[in-house]
Parts: sequence; structure tokens; C-alpha cells
Amino acid sequence: MESLVPYLISPPNFIWLLALKIIFIAFSLSLAGFMIFALWKTTWLKRMYLWDFQEIVTYKPFGVRRIVKQWSQVKARLDTGLEAEYKLAVIEADSILDDILKRMGYGGESLGERLEKLTAASLSNLADVKSAHQDRNNVVHDPNYRLAGDEAKKIIEIFEKALANLQAL
Repeated sequence: MESLVPYLISPPNFIWLLALKIIFIAFSLSLAGFMIFALWKTTWLKRMYLWDFQEIVTYKPFGVRRIVKQWSQVKARLDTGLEAEYKLAVIEADSILDDILKRMGYGGESLGERLEKLTAASLSNLADVKSAHQDRNNVVHDPNYRLAGDEAKKIIEIFEKALANLQAL
């Protein structure tokens, strides 16, 4: 060890030591640049800090603004007076609820399976939601199924209450 320090400090080896330092500094800067690039391109940084900050400021979970926009489109379909729009509104409302339950971590391949895993404590109008989901299945699978405007509004209100209970609206 005593002979190593004078060897590294001696003038003949100073050029090699300087070149080695420059190489390591360039390598370190390129790795730091890559880490910054990777954090910028992925959503990890956004998820860890920006989304949490938005949740704190708005007192609502991240993504609620998008759900509210989708929900306003569903409600607008009810104002058209067309049966096809009523059916589409019911299908979209069911899809929104399914997406919310998936994000909340409820397993299953379909909304019906996810609803079976819920309890009345987690969703107060669970029986109504199951019947509304059954109405949605009738709309999708039975081409002769008739859906009146007042019935569609009732189904949408059931889904709206469920989304409010899940704090998605």
C-alpha cells in the first residue's frame, strides 16, 4: 500500500490516471443521463409523485376526471330519445363499472364474476347492480330486447349510485 500511493501520484503516470478519470467521469455521466431518460419516458415518476400530488390536491383518486367525462357522455345518450342510444348508454355504464372494479383489484373474467366477489358492505346497492348487469346482458345478447327510456334511466341511476359508492364519481 505504501508503494502504491507514490506510484499513482508520480508524474510519469499522471497522464494515464487523468485519462482513466475522464473515462470514468464520462461513463458515470452517460449512466446518469440514461437514468434520467428512463425516468422521463416511463410512467414510474409520474405515478410515484405527480399522480399522488394530484390526489392530495383534489381529494379524489387519480383518473376520476376521465371517468366523469365518460359518465357525462353516457348521461348525454339518455337525452337523445333513441332506443339504440339507451342501449349503448347501458352498455357503456356497465363497462365503466367493470373497468373500475378491475382497477380496484377484483378478480374475475367478467363483471358478473367480479360482482359475485363483492359484498353488500363494499357496495350498498349490490342486488340492484346485479339486476342492471343482467339487463345489460339482455341488451347485448337478445337483439329483440326492448329498452324504454324510463327503464334505461333507472339502470343508469343504479350504475351511478354504485360508482358514487365506489368513490369513482
